[in-house]
Amino acid sequence: MIVVLGASGFIGTYLVDELISAGREVFATGWRNMPREYYTSQKIAFAQVDLGCAADFDQLPKERVEAVVICSAHLPANVQEYDPQHYININVTGTVNVMEYCRRVHAGKVILASSHSDVAQLWNIGRPITEEDQRAIIYTGDHAMYIITKITAEEIIKHYEKQYGIPGIVFRLPAVYGYGPHSEIYEDGKPRVPGFEMIIRSVISGGPVEIWGDPAKGRDLVYVKDVAHAFVLAIDSKNAGGLYNIASGVRTSLEETVRGIIDVFSKPGIDIQVVYRPEKPNYMTYLYDIRRAQRDFGYVIRYPYRMMLEDYKLEMHIKRFPHLIRREKKSPQ
Repeated sequence: MIVVLGASGFIGTYLVDELISAGREVFATGWRNMPREYYTSQKIAFAQVDLGCAADFDQLPKERVEAVVICSAHLPANVQEYDPQHYININVTGTVNVMEYCRRVHAGKVILASSHSDVAQLWNIGRPITEEDQRAIIYTGDHAMYIITKITAEEIIKHYEKQYGIPGIVFRLPAVYGYGPHSEIYEDGKPRVPGFEMIIRSVISGGPVEIWGDPAKGRDLVYVKDVAHAFVLAIDSKNAGGLYNIASGVRTSLEETVRGIIDVFSKPGIDIQVVYRPEKPNYMTYLYDIRRAQRDFGYVIRYPYRMMLEDYKLEMHIKRFPHLIRREKKSPQ
């Protein structure tokens, strides 16, 4: 039995789908009740669980728990009003509750989905970031309390591994791409459409598309289905342990990003105009070394950028997980 905490969210939904496709038995949870109908229709056990409420864990399986995956978290992208206590309640107290549950039921291992904001000051260093690099967080902005509490969660998991022998794994994730989660997010409490989604919308509507800053700069773009598969590989591995970069290991430039979206999403016969705006700020660039995950549990990228876009388009067309789209709408209806 694999318990997926946060199966009402983006990565959790795709992870449950990946596990079921692999023939695994899954118990899904979410703090929202919205996906219950979907999981019930798929004959997948589901419980509404608030990580900050220890009593909610009484609903979870008591035996044969092979692994617990923590995809649930209090995220800035989902928060309109800032309250640091909420980050502590879910990301810190919630992790203690998870680990106490794991200790009681003798869970085989626990895997935490964490953030690459722990190395935010290294994003522009011009080389791949490794697991050996020291943490370098930014103490201002809407992600500060989030990453502080996620780092605390990582240390709690490490404590339970040393104290109680529960194997712990942490996935450092950059922005994970896929249809659904990037339609709208909160940034400093205000709803906005992220750049990647905005480019897709502009291309579908016929353009034009702007490229801000240096078009040669780029980011490590990883697809949600590759991330979900990494969890399955780590669950099945006897060698996995500690921190892993789960990314693509490839820097895709802004130029390549835009040209790929035009190739895949533009309508036949429509010539999309690309407007270069070098005076506009676009400083975030990063690349991750993924060799440790490749070595320890055979992590492999099955969706390089062009394939990612084609599958993204297919998911958009079939709207396979409507609960994800409904929950991601931030602006007033």
